Amino acid sequence: MTAPVFSNHGCRLNAYETKAMEELAQQSGVQNAVVVNTCAVTAEAVRKARQDIRKLRRTHPDAKLIVTGCAAQTEPDTFAAMDEVDAVIGNTEKMQASTWAGLAGDFGTEPVQVDDIMSVTETAGHLIDGFGTRSRAYVQVQNGCDHRCTFCIIPYGRGNSRSVPAGVVVDQIKRLVDRGFNEVVLTGVDLTSWGADLPSAPRLGDLVMRILKLVPDLPRLRISSIDSIEVDDALMQAIATEPRLMPHLHLSLQHGDDLILKRMKRRHLRDDAIRFAQEARALRPDMTFGADIIAGFPTETEAMFDNALRLVEDCDLTWLHVFPYSPRPGTPAARMPQVDGKAIKDRAARLRAKGAAQVARHLSDQIGKTHSILMESPTMGRTEQFTEVTFQTPQAEGTLVSARILGQDGNHLVA
Repeated sequence: MTAPVFSNHGCRLNAYETKAMEELAQQSGVQNAVVVNTCAVTAEAVRKARQDIRKLRRTHPDAKLIVTGCAAQTEPDTFAAMDEVDAVIGNTEKMQASTWAGLAGDFGTEPVQVDDIMSVTETAGHLIDGFGTRSRAYVQVQNGCDHRCTFCIIPYGRGNSRSVPAGVVVDQIKRLVDRGFNEVVLTGVDLTSWGADLPSAPRLGDLVMRILKLVPDLPRLRISSIDSIEVDDALMQAIATEPRLMPHLHLSLQHGDDLILKRMKRRHLRDDAIRFAQEARALRPDMTFGADIIAGFPTETEAMFDNALRLVEDCDLTWLHVFPYSPRPGTPAARMPQVDGKAIKDRAARLRAKGAAQVARHLSDQIGKTHSILMESPTMGRTEQFTEVTFQTPQAEGTLVSARILGQDGNHLVA
C-alpha cells in the first residue's frame, strides 16, 4: 500500500486545496489512490485534465483514481464516463473529512459525489494555514464568484462568493510568520469581492490594512488577481502608504474594447482600466501590472482586437496571461458568433509578442537598481514586482536579500 498521489491543475486556489486534500487523505488513511484536481477555465484545461487522467492510469494501473476540482464539478458525467476513473467528487465534497473517510474504504455506493455548489455558504479556508515553498505562503481568503461573465464557467464550479473572516485570516498569517515565512499571498476566485457576505461588509482594503497592522513582523504581503473596478479606497491607501504591500497587481481586464467588454458582461470599460493603472502608479511609482486578456472573443473584429493590443501599452502592463478564446458549453458567449480559429491563434500570438516586448523593457529598466529579493532557491529569487532574479553566488533560501541588478539574461534579471 502506498500514499496517495496528487496531480493539481489550474490556479493557486486549486493548489491550496490540493494541499488541504493531501492532509485530509492522510488523516483518513487513504492509500493507493491517485487524485486529479481539475481546472475548467478553458476547454483546453479540461482536455489536459483528461489527458493527465489517462496518463496517470497507465502509470498507476492498480490505484483508485479520483477526479475532483472545477471541471469535475461542472462536468461530472464527462469524467464518470471515463474508464480510467473510479470516483468523481465535487468542490465542496473534496474539502470534507467525511468524503475522504469514505474514499479510504470501498467508495460505498456513490462513485459520483457532486452536490449543488450554489447552496454552499462557507469557505474551507480553516483547513490549513497555507501552502508554498520555504519562502512564500498562499492563504485562501475567498472562494466563489457572484458575477456572471458571459465567457466564464467558473461560478458554476466554485459557487457564489464567500469570505474567510478577517480574524481567521490574521491568525493564520501570524502562525505562518512564526514558522518563518517572509511573504504571504492572499488568494481567491474573486478577491475584490471579499467581505461582502460578512457582518458590516468590510472590503479587501480593510483586510489588507488589518493584516499589516496586526502582523507587524510580516515582511511582505501580496494580493493575487483583482478586479480593478472593485478596488476600494482602503486598498488604494494601502498601495500609497504601505511598503510591505508589494508593488505588483494582477488585473482581471480580459479586453480593451468597450463593446467586447459589454458583451463579456464585465463591469468596467477601457477608460476605467487605464484610469486605475494611472492612479495606482501615481501612488506607487514602482508598481507593475500583470493582466488576463482574451484573444478572439466572439464578434471580435480586427479593430476591436487592436483596442486590446493597445491597452497593453496604455496601461503599461508587464506580465500578460493571454487566453485564446475557447467556448465553454453552457455559457452565453458559446452561443455568440465565433471568430475563426486561425484568427484567434494569430491574435493570441500578437498579444504574447507585445507582452514579451513589455517584459524586455521592464527588465532593461531594472538594471542598476537595488531590489529586495525573496530567495525561492539558493540561486533564484523575486523582486518586489515579482521579477525573477538569478544569482551567481548561492543565497539562503527563504531569506530577503538586498542586491543590485547587474544585467538581464532572457526573461530574468541577474544580480
